[in-house]
Amino acid sequence: MNIKKVTFKSFGVDLVGDLYLPQGFDENKKYKAIVGASPFPQVKEQVLATYGPEMADRGFVFLGFDYLGMGDSPALPGEFKQSRYMFRLLENTWDAVSYLGTLPFVEEIYGLGVCQGGSIIASASVTDHRIKKIATVSGMMAADAFQWADKAMANQLIAAANASKQAIYETGEPDYVAPFGLDDEQSREEHIAAVGSPMAGESYDYYGRDGIKGPKTVENYTNMHIGDQAMQSLISIGEAYADKIVQPSLIIYSKTAFTAICSTAFIEKLTNEHKVIALEEFGHVDFYHKPEAVKISADAVAEFFNK
Repeated sequence: MNIKKVTFKSFGVDLVGDLYLPQGFDENKKYKAIVGASPFPQVKEQVLATYGPEMADRGFVFLGFDYLGMGDSPALPGEFKQSRYMFRLLENTWDAVSYLGTLPFVEEIYGLGVCQGGSIIASASVTDHRIKKIATVSGMMAADAFQWADKAMANQLIAAANASKQAIYETGEPDYVAPFGLDDEQSREEHIAAVGSPMAGESYDYYGRDGIKGPKTVENYTNMHIGDQAMQSLISIGEAYADKIVQPSLIIYSKTAFTAICSTAFIEKLTNEHKVIALEEFGHVDFYHKPEAVKISADAVAEFFNK
């Protein structure tokens, strides 16, 4: 696999990325390029390192990168790592598109988002028509019904995030929390017992201490995150602007996944040309790493982008 380490400017600092290049890459030829958007709170060595090689194998240039304050990318001066704020993710994505646009071997740019990355790509594409098509996999584009179904719980998250923001401002120190109730030390049994979520097991198997892409496996990764992040993540931009998206769109999800409504509610609001692939047999996190789910998704995305 031909992977090139790259940097590009966003908010005045250098974001760090991996540029996956097709086999037999020739810089004198033209290629379709994909900007990848990852799930919360991932770094580029997780889902993007799964889909990057898959899409390069299918002839695309693929950019996976760490957002501002995540992984190898720095936080802004005076700010803190593990601060993945939704509004900045959009600007980072726009700057990633700008970077791809400077590469002489890139002819068209598409967007591929997984989980929260679906919301990022959908939201970024509303006003960035340099992105010619978008695809989302197990996406969280319409998160209102998912995040606000229990308003009391949502308001508890907001209260905690507000308190964290105030503490960060007053002390000048970061306030780190485990946003999904999963820290870097829990066992699988401890996590499931503590949170009781329908997704607890599959989430742990990916993100947990003993997970396939957890903190022991991915050097840059931690489950701890800046505490005020919920003040932005509870605002679902992609959902509110779904009817404004003009680019042809592909939505892939599983009808049996706990997060299915985040795709179906988004699809209902689309007015553009779009294609839906609704599968039965997968959970939300299966699309992150399970070979059969990844292959189905990567094949469909390649076919859609090549039309």
